[in-house]
Amino acid sequence: AIETAGPAVLLAYIIGGAAVFMVMRALGEMAVRSPLAGSFSQYASHYLGARAGFFTGWTYVFEMLIVCLADVTAFGVYMKLWFPDVAQWIWVLSIICFIGAINLCHVKTFGEMEFWLSIVKVAAIVAMIVGGAAIMMFGFGQSADHAVGVSNLFDHNGFMPNGVAGVIASFAVVMFAFGGIEVIGITASEAKNPEVTIPRAINAVPVRILLFYVLTLFVLMCIYPWNQIGQNGSPFVQIFDSLGISAAANILNVVVITAAISAINSDIFGAGRMMYGMAHEGQAPKSFTKLTKNGVPWMTVLVMVLVLFIGVVLNYLIPEDVFLVIASIATFATIWVWLMILLSQVAMRRKMSQEEIKKLKFPVPFWPVGPAITIAFMVFVIALLGFFKDTQVALIVGFVWVALLSITFFAMRYYQKR
Repeated sequence: AIETAGPAVLLAYIIGGAAVFMVMRALGEMAVRSPLAGSFSQYASHYLGARAGFFTGWTYVFEMLIVCLADVTAFGVYMKLWFPDVAQWIWVLSIICFIGAINLCHVKTFGEMEFWLSIVKVAAIVAMIVGGAAIMMFGFGQSADHAVGVSNLFDHNGFMPNGVAGVIASFAVVMFAFGGIEVIGITASEAKNPEVTIPRAINAVPVRILLFYVLTLFVLMCIYPWNQIGQNGSPFVQIFDSLGISAAANILNVVVITAAISAINSDIFGAGRMMYGMAHEGQAPKSFTKLTKNGVPWMTVLVMVLVLFIGVVLNYLIPEDVFLVIASIATFATIWVWLMILLSQVAMRRKMSQEEIKKLKFPVPFWPVGPAITIAFMVFVIALLGFFKDTQVALIVGFVWVALLSITFFAMRYYQKR
């Protein structure tokens, strides 16, 4: 994203973050009003029709699988730093089994694990920001070949070196970075007090975006010229090295491993709960409704794990530069889901009376202008994928996926009528 937009990538993250916040508020309005398992798939079914719900639910599962395949492979690659002689597939197999077992436990176990994994990630990002600020203010480890400071944002061909087109092109990766945030809605049905916990989590989104995305990138691009970032290894490692921390590479490896485990954990949880909710709507096999004594839909977790085993084999065939392809395909799926959330909320509002609207406990802000602008933005991002050669494959895969879902949906309807 930095390579594409230059320092103006900060604008892309702020614009993308604002759009994501509107999506989350739309989801929050519906989730607080009626917390359901597999929430946004069921909202799409109820307010837009069964076909929309079917498409939304299975596209979300598809999104989670795509990202999960990337993350389990990444875990195997990261472990090679410490265990270069151990075959990569052993690590991939072990993490799939481990996360699968965690997801078969009570939802509280999932939450506790995710809490501690998140603390590691958050601590690392905060340490990077503080360390970067120290380099900027006190000149620790300052390199002689370039200046350190805010001037780096405006030198090297200016703040927007590739023009507005560069900022627009970066949205494919920028929006991918926000993917998965909608899992907050899926947890609503299992939260003890969704009327309090869901608004609290969603209202914290803008602060988190500014801290973990915008401020992090701001510090990075102040320390290093934007056109040099990544050329000499990880900029995170470089920052810790500059502060005299010799174990920087090992520390960062712990962080990225933690991040990968956290992502796999959330993906399996989210996709599993989605398939469970869809099974209750008759849009997935009835066997997906089977629960353990702890109330966990074990069949959906098992299906996810089995698919990931197949994915392990497929991942060996994927070259290292496939990240943009995976990111683009996942971006299409993510934007589709977000678009359905926004359209579901609009449809819900249209079906409500003025009295019902007044009783909403977590209404969308800037109604109706905010949701309308966000819907237009999401359509624009999907069209954007087809405009650039590197991301066109995402649109092709997306259309093929929608076609397959259409055939499956009508085949299911035909079978059910018989």
